[in-house]
Amino acid sequence: MKKIVLTVKEVAELLDVSTTTIYTMVRCSEIPHTRIRSKIVFHAPTIEKWVAGESHEREVVQL
Repeated sequence: MKKIVLTVKEVAELLDVSTTTIYTMVRCSEIPHTRIRSKIVFHAPTIEKWVAGESHEREVVQL
């Protein structure tokens, strides 16, 4: 089964940047994300589209 939700660490590894960079991007609304209580998570298909340049606007993800 393919993972649908990614953590900050997994997205940082995917993009080859630090977790600090991901937290900064989240704070500045530069990367599509959502929160489950206080945990920041990323919808994998949305991140794949975002990386490919297919999604220019922040998408609201409902889990």
